[in-house]
Parts: sequence; C-alpha cells; structure tokens
Amino acid sequence: MSLIQHVHPFEGQDRNEALVDLFNPLERQVSHDYDRVSERRLSFDSQFHGSQKSMRRTISYDALKQPGDTVVVEDGGLTPYRVSTPKRIAQITVTVLACWFASGIVFGFAALKPILIKEGVFRELCTPDELAEGVEVCFDQDLRLNFFFSLASTTANVSALPIGTMLDRYGPRVCYLCGCLFLAVGSILMTLAFRIAEFDGYTVGHFFLALGGTSIFLPSFQIANAFPKYSGSIVALVTGAFDASAAVFLFYRLAYESSGGTFKPQDFFLSYLAVPILIVAAQLTILPSESYKTPPQLEMKIQRAEDPMRDVHDSDDELPDDEVWRRRKQRSARRRRRLNRLDKLYGDPETRKKREEEEEHRQEASGVWGALHNKSATEQMTSPWFVLITLLTVLQMVRMNYFIATIREQYDYMLDSTALAVRINSFFDIALPLGGVLSTPFLGLMLDNISTPGVLLILVAIITVIGIMGSLPFLWAGYVNVLLFVFLRPLYYSAMSDYAAKVFGFATFGRVYGTIICFSGLVNLSQTGIDALTKSTFGGNPIPVNASLAGAAFVIGVTLVTFVSVQVRSWRRKMEQEAADEYAPSYAETEADSVLDSLLEEDEDRHYGSFRPNNRTPWDG
Repeated sequence: MSLIQHVHPFEGQDRNEALVDLFNPLERQVSHDYDRVSERRLSFDSQFHGSQKSMRRTISYDALKQPGDTVVVEDGGLTPYRVSTPKRIAQITVTVLACWFASGIVFGFAALKPILIKEGVFRELCTPDELAEGVEVCFDQDLRLNFFFSLASTTANVSALPIGTMLDRYGPRVCYLCGCLFLAVGSILMTLAFRIAEFDGYTVGHFFLALGGTSIFLPSFQIANAFPKYSGSIVALVTGAFDASAAVFLFYRLAYESSGGTFKPQDFFLSYLAVPILIVAAQLTILPSESYKTPPQLEMKIQRAEDPMRDVHDSDDELPDDEVWRRRKQRSARRRRRLNRLDKLYGDPETRKKREEEEEHRQEASGVWGALHNKSATEQMTSPWFVLITLLTVLQMVRMNYFIATIREQYDYMLDSTALAVRINSFFDIALPLGGVLSTPFLGLMLDNISTPGVLLILVAIITVIGIMGSLPFLWAGYVNVLLFVFLRPLYYSAMSDYAAKVFGFATFGRVYGTIICFSGLVNLSQTGIDALTKSTFGGNPIPVNASLAGAAFVIGVTLVTFVSVQVRSWRRKMEQEAADEYAPSYAETEADSVLDSLLEEDEDRHYGSFRPNNRTPWDG
C-alpha cells in the first residue's frame, strides 16, 4: 500500500481548536474565564453545526514541512473550465490506466512467484541434498524469493515519505517523470537478470518497480480536481486502479502458461518498458503541465466573482459618467459569466451547501473528528491515539504481506496437497485485485455513515475471524480466508487513513500517517525472519505464527476500540455538561445581579447587565 488513503477525500476540514481538552481533560487546566468558556463552546458547536471554527485544507504529503495555518493562494494551478471537457475526460482515463498498469504491480507477487520458481530463480542457493531430492523450492531459495517481495512492499510504503515531499514541492509532473524512470530501470534490471545468469538484478529491479509505482500513484489523485463535483468518484477510480494493478502479473502468468513457458520473463519485462514510455508521452502531451486548482482555490474564485464591488475601479473617477457605466457593465457581465462557469464546475450554491451538510454528517458520524487537530506532530505521535493505531498497523502489514508471499506454502502444508494449494493460490490471484475494485464503493459508504469506534470494531472482528480461518486445515476455510482477506486489505488501509485524517487532521497528515506507514514498512522486513521461523522451528507449519499474530492483533485491536470508545463517550458527556452549565449562572454572576437589582427601580429593565438566554448573540454559543 501507499501513503495516500483509500476512498477518503484528499481534502477536508481541520478544526481551528482541537478537542484534546475534552478527549484528555487532564492535559489542559479548566478555565473559569467566561469569555474563554464561550470561545470554547463555539468551537465545540462547530463539531456539529459547521461553524467557521474549521479550516478547509488539502492533504499535505510533505513529511518535512512544519504544519502551520494553510494560506490558500488563488494564483497558481490551472482552472478546469479553461480545458475542454473531452480533454479532461481523456486526462482522467489516461491517469487511471497509468495506475492500473504501474502503481501496484509488485503486490501481485503471488502470481509471479510460481514463474520465478519454474525459471530457477535463486536455485543456486539450494544445497546438493535438496537438489538431489528434487524439491520444487528449497529452504534458502524460498526465503530469498519471499524477501524479494517483502523488500518491494517495504519500499512502496517507505518511499511515500520522500515522494510525497517531492510532490508537494515540485508538483505531479516531476513525480510522474521520476516514476517512469524508476519503472524503466526496474524493467531493464529484471530483463538483464533473466538473460545473464551471473547478474543478480531481481531484487534491485523489483525495488525500482515498487519505487516507480508509488511515484505514479501519489500524484494521480490530483486529477480529481479536473471535475470537482465528481472528485469522490474519480478518487475511487484511482484507488480501484491501484488494487487492479496487482493483476498485471496474473495476466502474465496466464500468458506464460498458455504459451507453454515460451513467453519468458525477460521478454515480458522487456515489453513492459512500453508502459513508462507511454506514460511519459502522455505526460508531455495529454496530461496537464500543472495541477488543477484545488477546491479551496475555487471557493476563493467564487467569492471574488460574487462580489459586485469588483466592478468598481479607482480609475473610474477619471472617466465620464457614460463611459464609467459602460465599463462597469462590461466588468459585471464578465464577472457573471465567470461565476456561471464556476457554478457549473464546482456546483451552484445549493449544491455546495448540500456538500457541506454531507461533510458535517461525516464529521458527526465519526465521533472523533477534531480530537487532535492543530496539535503539533510531536504531541500527536506521543498520544495513545497514535501509538495504538501504529502497533495495530505494524501487525496487520506484516500479516498481510506474509500471507501474500507464502499463501501457497501455507496451504500446501495445511491441506497436505499441492494441487489444492495451487487452487487456493489461483483463486487468490484473481480475488486480490477484483476484491479491491469491488469493495471501494462500499468502503466509502461505511466510512461516511459508521462511527470510527464502530469501524474499528468491524476491523477487529474480521481480523479475528481471519486468524481462525487461517488456522483451519480445510479447503472451504481457505476460500473463506481469501475472501475475507481481499476485503480486509482495502478496508484496513481505508479505515486507517480515514482515522488519521479525522483524529490528527490534514495539516499533519503527511508527517503523522506517513510515519505510521513508514515504520510499519520497515518492521515488515521482519517477514523474512518469521518465514524462517515457520520453516525451521515449526517445520513449515504456519498455524503457530498465524495464531500468534492474530492473537496479538486482537489484544491491541480491542485496546484501541476500548480507548476510542471511552474517549468518545467522555467527550459527549463533557459536551452535555458544558451545554447545561452554560444556562446556569455562576455564583459570582448571581451575586452581581442581586447588587444591580438593589440599585434599579421597579420600572427599569431588570435584565440589565445579566445573562438573557432568549436573546443571545452568535458568539455566545
């Protein structure tokens, strides 16, 4: 997987004041100042009533940038209506195809591995005794092949940090061109490795394919701004293309088998060079030379276009009255035409209002939105919110990548049948890309309508069931395990990125969520040790490792669900108490009111200087 989240929009709102005082009441002293309480109350109301105590931001992937207040600059970027609709549709089509053929091909390793074994990759690592026995794959060979994948999966995650920084600073074109260079280098190294027996370029070549995939995937999301009203659907297409890219090696395996093994890997990787070449050609011709304007930039343009005072210029004072009227009329006509085009592009006021209401609904449904917004990245990454989700992600990434790399060996042992293991492996090769594509729409509905504690509970339940199914030596359990796995994989990464955006905010997303994925990717290198432990200590039996990882994930998952649920309930009680206290005058206020009452005549307004609930001003909450 990559740094970018699945399904969740790549721009949204951050709170201007975090709710950490409610989620963690001991971290901030209680203030008795009335103005401070009113200010905080207004911030709390923005959680559900969309007050202006929130700020719209675009996700930053720059892991090095200090998260300050984002200043939206209208200049810069391409306004979508300046590009014809057919061309923008073509740009989206090309981007989705680029992701489909390049962004995540390394995750189709389960389909490629049988070909590598048949071609004798790393066969020289086998001992004479193993060669004499005629084993299909020997111990050291299998470890090296699995490391072949674990290094690539680690690269896909860890590289998101530097590539995200490059994207923020230099734009998508540079990322695309670098990605094509990496893909080309990877393809050439893989081709040479298969052609030259003495050249071991397999692992390094796969490394560059993973690096190139991330460089293509990250900037692809910005094409969603070509049609802002349909950005959610475009994001879903891009994420679906990422999942579908795992089928590239599946298609090659089918071609390899249908050709009787004559379509050699070196021929496949040499022909794959056409992919980066075509992407470069598209980048220099069809794809935009700069990013499209973001939604916050379009909102600024709409605000300016709605302002009639922009029809008035200081230079008008020097012109005759009839000329002034004519020029202002021309300016007004141009402004209205611009506003009409922006309304068609981004939505009319009613559509924008509905979109804001839907965003408020998502925030309210989550129950955790704004928990640590506008806290420093250091404060966020030392909180239980970060520690628990990181531990769970570490375990899940190791489990998922270990399963992808060793599915055939696992079921070969548990079912005691190579033929049945091949059937499970073949089913998995098809289900993995297909499951990611088909589940994307349902994931969006789930994340938008179920609270974050509820989503985490569903995750823990599926993780537990997968742990049980992965320990049962039955064919039907293998199929159930695969079906649950291909649904869990996109759900987990979608839920985690959604969690990060809602809890930590968009301003620090690149640093906080990037750190989670980077650290998890590095720990994923331990997969080789786990694989060696399974083959040596347990004699190839995967059940002890699967059960141990599932048990650890269950304990951490339950702890995370409990912590988040307790914090949400505590926050809601504080909200209710805050609302109740607002209508109850303090002792000092009651005493002051009695003194004022004694100085007033009976016919004077006895509410002077006191709190009147039925006539509150907006800033009083």
